[in-house]
Amino acid sequence: MNDDFASSSPPWPAVVSATELSNSFLGSLIEVCFVTADHRRTMEGLVRLGIGPWRIYTFDSRTVTERTYRGEPAAFGIRVCFADAGGTALEIMEPLFGPSIFQEHLDRHGEGIHHVAFDVDHRPWEERLAAFEDRGFPVSQSGRFNRENTFAFFDTEAATGTTFETYDIPPGYIWPEPEAWFPGPPPADDEQR
Repeated sequence: MNDDFASSSPPWPAVVSATELSNSFLGSLIEVCFVTADHRRTMEGLVRLGIGPWRIYTFDSRTVTERTYRGEPAAFGIRVCFADAGGTALEIMEPLFGPSIFQEHLDRHGEGIHHVAFDVDHRPWEERLAAFEDRGFPVSQSGRFNRENTFAFFDTEAATGTTFETYDIPPGYIWPEPEAWFPGPPPADDEQR
């Protein structure tokens, strides 16, 4: 079956190749995130599937500056857990307090996959924001973790069914030691730690 979408409006970008459109800008998929009301339960389930170990952080006023929600300064807290699966980061977010798109997702949809993140071909930060904004997707939530790791989520859910994110981790960035590891830390001599 070959649906003819080409005749529907608006004018669509040209197909450059089997994997690229003329307006492509997202770059590589780098992360998939689950939102949950209980990060521990979600980690336990994913560990049973062989995903981990998990690094656990709290994103709040102590660790995140320049916090915004829907274009306004905002005080929010989120428990954030990271694990790596091949070349993709997996993330778990549990909203703790304050306004957030994560709590909105829980209220509207319940737990599940909340967003995907792309590297936007490592473009400068302002170009990334403009690329989304120019396509009609404003920033819905943002901040800067540990003074260096800038992140932004975009209001893409109505158009795509999910939220998109990009973040900028500078070359040479060293992640702070997590508050905890689950189910435990990697061996001390593991260079990827």
